[in-house]
Amino acid sequence: MSKHSSLKASSSVGGKRSVLKRFERVKLLRERGQWKQGQSPVGLPKTKFEA
Repeated sequence: MSKHSSLKASSSVGGKRSVLKRFERVKLLRERGQWKQGQSPVGLPKTKFEA
């Protein structure tokens, strides 16, 4: 039995991610100057990834 074409991993590998992980969002906020030292990493504002 073969896999359905939508379940193959080859199409999703190397694709563009639209969601950042928490540490990536903190790093981006630091670079923009929007991160305050001692601020909680929970409940971060939405951030758009710039390529």
